[in-house]
Amino acid sequence: MNTFGHWLASPWRRSIVAAVAGALPVLAFPAPSLWWFAYIALVPWIVLIRSAPTAKRAAYDGWAGGFGFMVGMHHWLLPSLSVFIFVIGALLGALWAPWGALLRHFLAGTPSRGRIAAALAVLPSGWLGIELVRSWQGLGGPWGVLGSSQWEVEPALRLASVGGVWLLSFLIVAVNVAVAVLVTVRESRVPAVAGLVATAAVTSAAWMWSPRPDTGGTTRIAVVQPGVIDGPDRRFAREEQLTRDLAAQDVDLIVWGESSVGFDLGDRPDLAKRIAALSEETGADILVNVDARRSDKPGIYKSSVLVGPGGLTGDRYDKMRLVPFGEYIPARSLLGWVTSVGKAAGENRRHGSEQVVMDVGHGLKVGPMVCFESAFPDMSRHLAEDGAQLLIAQSATSSFQQSWAPEQHASLAALRAAETGRPMVHSTLTGVSAVYDASGQRVGRWIGTDSSTSRVYDVPLATGTTPYVRFGDWPVHAALLILAVWCAAQLGRRFRRTAPEPRVPPARTAHGSPARPGR
Repeated sequence: MNTFGHWLASPWRRSIVAAVAGALPVLAFPAPSLWWFAYIALVPWIVLIRSAPTAKRAAYDGWAGGFGFMVGMHHWLLPSLSVFIFVIGALLGALWAPWGALLRHFLAGTPSRGRIAAALAVLPSGWLGIELVRSWQGLGGPWGVLGSSQWEVEPALRLASVGGVWLLSFLIVAVNVAVAVLVTVRESRVPAVAGLVATAAVTSAAWMWSPRPDTGGTTRIAVVQPGVIDGPDRRFAREEQLTRDLAAQDVDLIVWGESSVGFDLGDRPDLAKRIAALSEETGADILVNVDARRSDKPGIYKSSVLVGPGGLTGDRYDKMRLVPFGEYIPARSLLGWVTSVGKAAGENRRHGSEQVVMDVGHGLKVGPMVCFESAFPDMSRHLAEDGAQLLIAQSATSSFQQSWAPEQHASLAALRAAETGRPMVHSTLTGVSAVYDASGQRVGRWIGTDSSTSRVYDVPLATGTTPYVRFGDWPVHAALLILAVWCAAQLGRRFRRTAPEPRVPPARTAHGSPARPGR
């Protein structure tokens, strides 16, 4: 055993190294945005796990690495959740424990060509299984899905239109596995290179033959970003001023950010009239976001509300997927103490029941989402299926101005646009606000976190249906099928090993009695 291997013999030291290795992929996401690093970022973690002396130790390495990845990906939540972020990291990190044991099963020692070939299919499938489980809204949603790191890479965005962000995650993990084998197992370099070549060939073919959205016409969308302003009244006044500046600019829709109105408009008709006056002055409907206690039903809702020259149009979308701890506390009777150590929700907000496509005039239909709902691929896909020509996400991130969160959030809209073949507007209170075309390419400049402004974007519209919208999350289904087939094969192999040997009847003598050896 070399010196480093002897040093790693300590379980605590090994766990620390695993946590650091697991956190490395975070550098591929904004703000660092080292997208290319995603294709080798898992290699140190993989190499560590394959060297584990036992399957149990490999599971611990997977758990520790998952903890590092989760905490690193969500480190900007520390001011809000305090030490509870480490509890969440430990709970979600446990999802990678079976993956660690699985990785060692395939790659420990000198794996055969067959084991490497199987690893290139099963290990990425296992990773997708983890991303699927943690994408459940109750576990925090799909923030930090590995494929999201490729939001600014044009070929990757083309692949996203075929299989969504899930296909990108699968390919990234497959490349990392092949690279890890290539650099650590000399005898297995041929199948590792073959895996890399096959991956490149498949992705190139998908990139070449995937359909492109058919563009036609444009729409003028205005984004209003007031910046960091304390108090709902002062914020509303600033939004009013910035919106008034849009008069005579011939816009089709004006979008305010999340929680841009702090009072229920049914309970404050004076505010509704002021927004309607702005709509008449600018010649465009205004999509605001109300974060307030409803006047027509109990509870606090976050709602996208459309206001026209005549007042409330009746179009309203109530946010369906709430942020755990930020907007509600799961099992509040047990976990309500979190409010004493962080900035968790003092009262649970209520969630809506269905998505809504709004007709905003000018022949334009939009599909609104609120805050981290833009992280969920299925929500934008369903809006595109329902006829939305433009996707809109209203967000805030005002609590995380000096962190990586605003840029991470803005980048997600690029993936959603590419997946659905529909342009997307990400409008925030405090930045980063951004607009993307139907291919996921940036339209105009971002509005940074240091800006208080309104800006008009000429957004190209598109028609057609992407393979991802048509076929849905097929990479996830394929991954689950691969895992099921592998598990069935393992069970069949184990059953054959444990099957009892067939009993051979004893030989008989000529007189009909059993032969007795040795007599």
